[in-house]
This record gives sequence, structure tokens and C-alpha cells, in this order.
Amino acid sequence: MDSFTKNERSAIMRRVKGKNTGPEMRVRKLVFGLGYRYRLHRADLPGKPDLVFAGRRKVIFVHGCFWHGHDCRAGKNRPSSNKPYWTKKLEGNMTRDRKNVRELERLGFESLVIWECELKDEAALTEIIVNFLDGPRTG
Repeated sequence: MDSFTKNERSAIMRRVKGKNTGPEMRVRKLVFGLGYRYRLHRADLPGKPDLVFAGRRKVIFVHGCFWHGHDCRAGKNRPSSNKPYWTKKLEGNMTRDRKNVRELERLGFESLVIWECELKDEAALTEIIVNFLDGPRTG
């Protein structure tokens, strides 16, 4: 259990970024290097996708495994203190993510979620991105 006071913990949480994170910047650099052009964080789309390819009607979200509940080691890790708060917070994030993807589908957009843990294998990630962006629309 950590020894932070409530005010110290609040200060730490305020510094957690929602956009322009390290993983997001790595994906943006990779995608740009592959020759794709995109818009960032379009507020008029559900969930403000990290990368928007409007002409292709496709979007990419870059999710942190912990914050968005990925099925990996980091995503399954849960704080041992204040469990009710964290359970509600993280399940709320996952519910909101599913809702945003459904809304984007309704608007005619296809979504790809890139998980933080997937950044370890750049060759595999490149293949996933190219297949998603150049592949046929599924919807």
C-alpha cells in the first residue's frame, strides 16, 4: 500500500495525460513515417479518437493497458487500496470505450485500438496499422 496523502495522490492523478502521451506519440510518428496523414483528437467524433483518417472513415485509439482494461498483465493489474473507486473508474472507462466505438460505427467509421503493450513489437504493429488503413472497409 502506498503512503501518499489524499492531496498528494490528487496531484499525481492531475498529471496523468489524456492526449499526446508517450505511446500515442510513438504511434503518430510510426504512422506519419509510413506516409499516412491524419487529424488529431477531433472533438466532433465520439471519444475524440487519437488519429482520424477522415477520407478512409477510419480512426485509431491508442489505449494504455491499465487505464482501459486490456487483457494483458498491465491491464489486469489493479490497485490494492481503494478498490471500489478503482473498480468503478476502470469499468467506466471500458464501458465508455465500447460506447464510443459503437457510435463511431453508427457514423460510418471503423476503429482500431492499439494497446500500449503492442508497441513493443514495431514490425507487428506496422503490419496491423497498414492492414487496417489499406484494407477494405468491413462496415
